[in-house]
Amino acid sequence: MTSSASHPAPPHLEEARAILVGVDFGRSAKAGSSFDATLDELALLAESAGDTPVARVIARRQAPDAALFVGSGKADEIKLLVQAHQAHTVLFDQAISPAQQRNLERVLGVPVADRTALILEIFAARAKSAEGKMQVELARLQYLATRLVRRWSHLERQSGGIGMRGGPGEAQIELDRRMIDDRIKTIKEKLKKVERQRSTQQRARARNSVFRVSLVGYTNAGKSTLFNALVKARSYAADQLFATLDTTTRALYLEQAGASVSLSDTVGFIRDLPHKLVVAFRATLQEAADADLLLHIVDAASPVLDEQMLEVERVLDDIGAASIPQIIVYNKQDMLDEDQRPRAPLDWIERPGHGDGAGLRAARVFVSALDGSGLDVLREQIVLAMQGESAKAAAGLNLSELPPDSAVEFDSENLNAEAAPDSAATISKQA
Repeated sequence: MTSSASHPAPPHLEEARAILVGVDFGRSAKAGSSFDATLDELALLAESAGDTPVARVIARRQAPDAALFVGSGKADEIKLLVQAHQAHTVLFDQAISPAQQRNLERVLGVPVADRTALILEIFAARAKSAEGKMQVELARLQYLATRLVRRWSHLERQSGGIGMRGGPGEAQIELDRRMIDDRIKTIKEKLKKVERQRSTQQRARARNSVFRVSLVGYTNAGKSTLFNALVKARSYAADQLFATLDTTTRALYLEQAGASVSLSDTVGFIRDLPHKLVVAFRATLQEAADADLLLHIVDAASPVLDEQMLEVERVLDDIGAASIPQIIVYNKQDMLDEDQRPRAPLDWIERPGHGDGAGLRAARVFVSALDGSGLDVLREQIVLAMQGESAKAAAGLNLSELPPDSAVEFDSENLNAEAAPDSAATISKQA
């Protein structure tokens, strides 16, 4: 993590050692964020940002402490861990306010960052295109604008001269805020031009009757690997969070249809994705919102795949893409034990969530982007979507109208599919 102005940077020859902190607020509505008892995802985020987690701390409170978020007792406990591990930074799994961050840094003696700052830093490092870099810069500036008081705290001691209401510190804050506001306006104008260009391209594809397919899913579900397997491309793919930020579009030829579709790989989603990033990446996410079909890629080997699917559905609802027909693609079958793999490559399920797409039926295909298993079935389902046949899934028709070969019962706990006794598919609502 990047150090704040008031603390020395960690050595460049070694990764920064980080203490991870998560707070369980129980069912308190005031908490406003979810809780991961393992902090595994925060650890992956830290590693993606170049930090090495050395200790994890779980605190339990009914509500955040106004000054220190975790309270003074827990803050003292974290300080002892910082000293024992010679940690360079402390990372919080939930969002903390600028005042809480400033107070924690004074108590702990090291830079403090929350989940939002961590994700922003990863995005800044991974953005490659000019558009992606502008989108990340916009989100970072909007985040930074609320924290100027901390960054310029070293000037607060300077007093003003005769007739001055504030000192140079206050003047510097106002100057910096104006500079940030001006930069935000400039970036927004440039992004509007990008949106207009993208809209022109989309209208051209619509005039050419190009069927548009977008890959969406939780980060690290294997979207880019699947994208490469389908179109024989060489987009960057890695076993890490947010390996891909910039949208990549290629033509996918479908032999069964004798035609090509437009296939786009988009940025991955994550729990508690900062709203500023969703807004900043709206131009990129618009690729998904304007698609004719979404391939919702799911990591079938993830122990929290249900929660990840819900988060993807929530973001799709936010960007107005929840009602677009989906094929749900359970990827990474190669990582499952033999007795966990489904016996059939296709079944039908109801989409989870509470938005516009909740309860709509969708085909679910089981694939491995690495070994290629199930890709032929996936291509067939895309062809059916092109031809309008897969509208049965999105139209909410009776189960008896589903294809006979969809008669598969799926246990989301075991991932072991068994043939249903009749020709109707048994729908698992928690897949």
